[in-house]
Amino acid sequence: MKCPYCSHLDNRVIDSRLNKDKTITRRRRACASCQQRFTTYERIEMMMPMLVKKDGRREPWDRGKMIVGLEKACEKLAVSMADIDTFVDDIERRLQDVGGKEIPTTQVGEWVMEALPGLDEVAYVRFASVYRQFRDVNEFMDELKQFLGERNGD
Repeated sequence: MKCPYCSHLDNRVIDSRLNKDKTITRRRRACASCQQRFTTYERIEMMMPMLVKKDGRREPWDRGKMIVGLEKACEKLAVSMADIDTFVDDIERRLQDVGGKEIPTTQVGEWVMEALPGLDEVAYVRFASVYRQFRDVNEFMDELKQFLGERNGD
């Protein structure tokens, strides 16, 4: 593991801990050259299906892209990074459960839309406004009315 401070390759592990789901190992390391400490995270690399975009392009699953999108939707809300990580973990599990080689991004987007109200309702509205690409305020209001009706059991 290369030191992020001096690029030296020799370091030692000071402490290792598993996350609560026992799926990620957090390691505290100390560089043998500059003595700086840094943290690394280890997770099992899963074979994820390719994502098929609306225009037909294919691209690999990118956990980072999902996290950035959720961070934007949750900006200035009481949603922790741990909550976002757990949310993305759940999406990744669903991707794995599909078992195919490809999945449309629209399916992943629908999974996010289904689960996001459980994370934060304002984040849901923000994500929906970008994901649904509303052409005008009326379309946005229709989505809100539908969401509020589902939430109230109508």
